[in-house]
Amino acid sequence: MSWRKLLGLALLVAAVATGWLAWNRRDRGEPQADVTERSDYVLRDFEMAMLGKDGIESVRLQAPELQRNREDQSLAILQPLFLMPGEDGGWRLAADQGWVNSDGSLARLEGNVKGDSAEGHPVPTTLRTDRLELLPDKHLARTDDRVTLTQPGIMQTGVGFEANLRTQRYKFLSQVKTRYEPSSRR
Repeated sequence: MSWRKLLGLALLVAAVATGWLAWNRRDRGEPQADVTERSDYVLRDFEMAMLGKDGIESVRLQAPELQRNREDQSLAILQPLFLMPGEDGGWRLAADQGWVNSDGSLARLEGNVKGDSAEGHPVPTTLRTDRLELLPDKHLARTDDRVTLTQPGIMQTGVGFEANLRTQRYKFLSQVKTRYEPSSRR
């Protein structure tokens, strides 16, 4: 075999190998980042105050992490603590997870929701449930889940609950049970 034929055969093999490699690597560029999974920004160990339409603080939020969804501009919050002002000090509402819509008019707390009236309140009150919705502008908290409300000398449970956090007026919607525990007299 002449050197020309050998060189031609080598070039043919190289061309086929190059074509085969190019064909197998087509459309294998860098993987596209999933835009729906990414957030606009992340806050860590933060505190923020939200003002109502009247310019008065309607809620204060503290949490170890907040992520803003790029598509709907909602906020996903890890272990949120909402401080709601009100008569006689207001409320502290905490949960495992939280979510706030884009305009801040609705917040959802999920997982081990704990609500406690502020220290020094004349009637210390605790609220326990698995889910709670907050409407900060209306000072309203509500849920369709089971709720336990405890005050000195009384414990109430029910399914479905609405409360005005400013005036501390509340109502259970169904399956209400009340247990009185009178304080001991000395």
